Amino acid sequence: MIRLRNFLLTTVLGGLVVLLPIAIFFFLAQLLLNLVNRILAPLSNIMRSELGLEFPEIWLNAIAFVIVIVFCFLVGLFIRTRIGKNTWSWFEATYLLKLPLYGTIKETVQQFSGNKRMPFSDVVLVDVFGNDTRMTGFVTDEHESGNVTVFVPTGPNPTNGFIFHVSANQIQRLDESIKTDDAMRTIIGVGVGSSTIMKH
Repeated sequence: MIRLRNFLLTTVLGGLVVLLPIAIFFFLAQLLLNLVNRILAPLSNIMRSELGLEFPEIWLNAIAFVIVIVFCFLVGLFIRTRIGKNTWSWFEATYLLKLPLYGTIKETVQQFSGNKRMPFSDVVLVDVFGNDTRMTGFVTDEHESGNVTVFVPTGPNPTNGFIFHVSANQIQRLDESIKTDDAMRTIIGVGVGSSTIMKH
């Protein structure tokens, strides 16, 4: 029963992680388009009444779309500058990170967009206790202090496991040829096939 519950929970969360950034993107895009359309509506009415020019709705939508794209480009350009980056970091730390779920949504969007490495993408051998007993784990976060957060699944059910916060010298990063699936198979197989990992 516990395994079924864990399976259902992790599956639902996995689907949410994939769908949430898409939903956020479309929601924000629709919000911006509606805002620009409301701004353009009075101008369109003036041109219709004063000049007799009639703009089809599809034209207004196209203009709104172009304005949104240009606005996003200008914001991105500003953030790429040192002043823009510092200003945004201050604003985010002072206000946005205090909002509920903002940090979680930001992490999810960064992972989805490729700006941050996806969890479980780095397979490592971690010496948790400093006695050369190494465990198969996955890097889930890296910190400015140099420490690393590693998830170590338990076999044969990899949805359970332990979270360790260790220093960088306690992990051995494996070759990129070692994929997450390869490591997961050894965990599900309670160690069978680990020679592929241990030879690196």
